Parts: sequence; C-alpha cells; structure tokens
Amino acid sequence: MRETIVLSTPTREVLVDITHQVQEVVNRHGLRNGVACLYAQGATAALMIQENWDESVQTDVVNLLRKLIPRGVWLHDAQDGNGDAHLKAGLVGPSEVIPVIDGKLGLSTWQNIFFCEFDGPRSERRVVVTLLADQ
Repeated sequence: MRETIVLSTPTREVLVDITHQVQEVVNRHGLRNGVACLYAQGATAALMIQENWDESVQTDVVNLLRKLIPRGVWLHDAQDGNGDAHLKAGLVGPSEVIPVIDGKLGLSTWQNIFFCEFDGPRSERRVVVTLLADQ
C-alpha cells in the first residue's frame, strides 16, 4: 500500500507537521499493525520526528541548522545558491519508519512527524508513504 502526501511550504526553512496526513493514510488503508515508511522526495528536504508540544522546538531546529550550516559558503552555491539546503537535508535525512499499533501511529505523546523544508517556499513537495502490514 502506497500513497503520496502533497504539501506546500511557506518559507525557505520550516518544519511542517504532517502527522495528521500520515494517520489519514493509515486510516484509509485500514492498516491495524505494521509500519509506515515515509520518504521525502527532493534533495533539499527531509523528515524528522520531533516534539510537538511547543513550536519553539521546531524553531530551535531550524536555528541550529542555520548556525551549523550557513548560507553562501559552499561550492554548490555557485550553481544555484542552495548548497546549505542540500547539506541540511543530507544531515537530517529523507526517511522515517514509524510503527503502526492497533491502527494508530506508534508515536509518543510529545512526538509528531515533520517535513523539513530547507529550500522553499515550494508550491509542491511530496512525501511517499508506504505501509507494510504485519503477517
């Protein structure tokens, strides 16, 4: 079972909560127990499981990555000015695997799934969700 979530991003660097959309995919396919495998398409995007209670955590993630990987100092910037976005996406990573338990994503109380945009804004980004059921 596979489905693609399509979203847009409002700014150059932002974490977008996609937990609800992923749960809807699980619900539509009736998966009770198994795993949801998520993959962000795009070389300047990533996925992260992070705290959902306070938006300051998402802001802190973006600010940390800006400090670690600043804009405008990378060889790739000569091509299209987004060398930092590629490095941030590679560091965070394009995928997450989440258990599905009794029809619900197996996240803890304070965890959500975030699409990480590092080269926006973009009118269309895609996350491929592949569901695998327990035997």
